[in-house]
Amino acid sequence: MIDFTRLYHKNIDSLYAFGARFTTDSEMLKDCIQDVFVKFYAKRDDLEDSVKNIENYLYISLRNRINDEFRRNARLCDDVINDNNMRSVAETEEYNNERRERQTALATSVEKFFDKLSPRQRQIIRLYYMEQRKYDDICKIMGINYQSVRNLMHRSISRLREYAAQVQL
Repeated sequence: MIDFTRLYHKNIDSLYAFGARFTTDSEMLKDCIQDVFVKFYAKRDDLEDSVKNIENYLYISLRNRINDEFRRNARLCDDVINDNNMRSVAETEEYNNERRERQTALATSVEKFFDKLSPRQRQIIRLYYMEQRKYDDICKIMGINYQSVRNLMHRSISRLREYAAQVQL
C-alpha cells in the first residue's frame, strides 16, 4: 500500500521544478500537479501493480497534463480568434485606415526629428540602423576612433529621445 501523503510531500517540490520548465503559470502548474495526484489516487489499485517506478509515472503524467492544458487553452484561444474574425469588413477597413494614418504620422515625426540632427549624427544613425554597419566599419567610413563612434551614437540617440519626449508620441 502506498503512503500518498509521504509520496506527495516527497515529490511536490521536484514536480513543481520540473513543471516550471514548461510553463511560468504557477497556478496552472499547481492545478496540474494536483490533478496528477488525484488521478493517481483514483486509479491507485490498477496502477499499483502495473507501475514499476512511481516517480517516473508522476513526471510523465505531469508533462502530459501540462500539454493537455496547453492544448485546451489553444482551443479556447482559437474560439476567441474565430469570434474576432467575425467582425464586419467595415470595422476592419476602418481599423486599417486608422493604423495607416498613425504610421504615416509617426513616420513624418521621425523624419522631422531626424532632420533636426546634425549631419554627422544623421550619418551615424543612417550607417548603423539603416545600412546595419558595425561600429568598426563606421570608424573607417567616418574617419573617427571607436570611442568617438560610440559617443556620437549615444548623443544622437539621446537627442532623438529628447525630440520624441517633447512631442510625446
